[in-house]
Amino acid sequence: MFAVYADRAEPDDPLAALQLGERPAPDVPEGWARVRLRAASLNHHDLWSLRGVGLPSDRLPMVLGCDGAGVDDEGNEVVVHAVISSPDWRGDETLDPARSLLSERYHGTFADEVVVPRRNLVPKPSQLTFAEAACLPSAWLTAYRMLFTRSGVDPGATVLVQGAGGGVATALIALGSAAGYRVWVTSRDESKRAKALELGADQAFESGARLPERVDAVMETVGRATWSHSVKSLKPGGTIVVSGATSGDATAAELTRVFFLQLSVVGSTMGTRDELARLLQFCATTGLRPVIDAAMPLEQARDGFARMLAGDLFGKIVFTR
Repeated sequence: MFAVYADRAEPDDPLAALQLGERPAPDVPEGWARVRLRAASLNHHDLWSLRGVGLPSDRLPMVLGCDGAGVDDEGNEVVVHAVISSPDWRGDETLDPARSLLSERYHGTFADEVVVPRRNLVPKPSQLTFAEAACLPSAWLTAYRMLFTRSGVDPGATVLVQGAGGGVATALIALGSAAGYRVWVTSRDESKRAKALELGADQAFESGARLPERVDAVMETVGRATWSHSVKSLKPGGTIVVSGATSGDATAAELTRVFFLQLSVVGSTMGTRDELARLLQFCATTGLRPVIDAAMPLEQARDGFARMLAGDLFGKIVFTR
């Protein structure tokens, strides 16, 4: 089968580790299912894999890709849930200490087909295309859990999204706006601020700008570059939900402000299968659709990786079959 995979780690030049070509088709263990992919979407996780983060050399070569949608052997249109938990784990998969994502221990979705535990398949609503559905299992699911499960704030609250433009940030803007939150965003890029407003953001500000008022919650995926601004932007008793740190770990925790204003710092990682099913239904019911920056055949995956590495995108990059 044709696949996009990592054959080594290149911390300083991730694209040098990216390979496109033929790989053996996977076996289907008992209790697992094969999905013939129609679409898959790119995440920052895939670039980190090429750098060797979370992907040791003894697991290489590894087919990349966490997110995908396609057709199983019974002809069902399905979306693949990317969190692989232990066979005997019950409850929230994201809390399983032994969990992994597709492309960490098991081959991923950037291929003609992928094999996953049958419990990881979620029916694809007919209202969504394969490309749209393939955008949801990582970035959009992460945003859904941050906003609706972990933030503790209700519709009508003011939520600040740091770093408009990436997959999680655009999902937060779209989901928050559709659900009735007042969504504010920041970005260094004027064009990304304008796109965020078109997507439904109430206001857009330059990164680090003083806000008109403090907010109820901050959705933080950037880390070091925005952390201090996130802490200073919160109302007393407010909450920062952290799901990533693309600019690196925060150098100063701002602990004095955290305890004095009784702020909450809440971690959030991916989401559960049930949350993915609800997200899919939310999109099907409301008409909300993920923002697709570019769609291209899987054979052109190198162009998509280069686009993400350069930061030159707004929304998701999708590979089609």
